[in-house]
Formats: sequence, C-alpha cells, structure tokens
Amino acid sequence: MKMRIHRGALAVAAVAALVVFPLFSGLALAENKHVSEAVEHAKEAVAHGKQGHADVLVKHSEEALKHAEAAGVKNPHLDEGVKHLKEAVEHGKAGHADVATKHAEEAVTHLSEVK
Repeated sequence: MKMRIHRGALAVAAVAALVVFPLFSGLALAENKHVSEAVEHAKEAVAHGKQGHADVLVKHSEEALKHAEAAGVKNPHLDEGVKHLKEAVEHGKAGHADVATKHAEEAVTHLSEVK
C-alpha cells in the first residue's frame, strides 16, 4: 500500500516538474527577449545618431525604452539603461543628435549587461 502511494506521489511530482519548469523557462526567455529587443533598438538609435538622424534615433530609443520597461527584470543595469534611453529621447527631440547618441551608447552598454 505504501509503495503505491510513493509511486503515485513520484508520478505527480514528475508530471508537475515537466509542466512547471518549461512554463518558468518560457517566462525567463520572454523577459530576455525584451532585453535583447531593447539592445537592438538602442544599437539602431546609435547608428542613426552617428549619421545625425535625431528623429530616427528618437524612434528607436522609444522602442528600446518600451522593451526595457516591459522586461520586468530588477537589475541596476536595466535601470541605468532606461535612464539613458530617456535622456536619448529628450536630447534627440531637441535635435541634439550628438548628445542623444552618447546616451544611446550608454544605454547599449548597460542593457548588454542585463542577465
């Protein structure tokens, strides 16, 4: 009788592990996907900023900001990246492509460190 109970409990635990682990892994991947999207948009912002295209830099910085804020990760590098993206948007809207580019570069540096 005890053997049946143990076997049943083991089966339930195994099934639960097979269902729960992929669920949490998927959530972690979704968070990392937002961070990688933020990095890619921030890199695009830098590229356009170096060409003097402040308007396109703003668009990519705003997209990067959306993804960074959606990541849901508590990380000081993410916080710094968000701060620099906001600065990039602000300076880009003012037409200061050079300053906005420096902030976007800082954002790339910090966002790349988010694990």
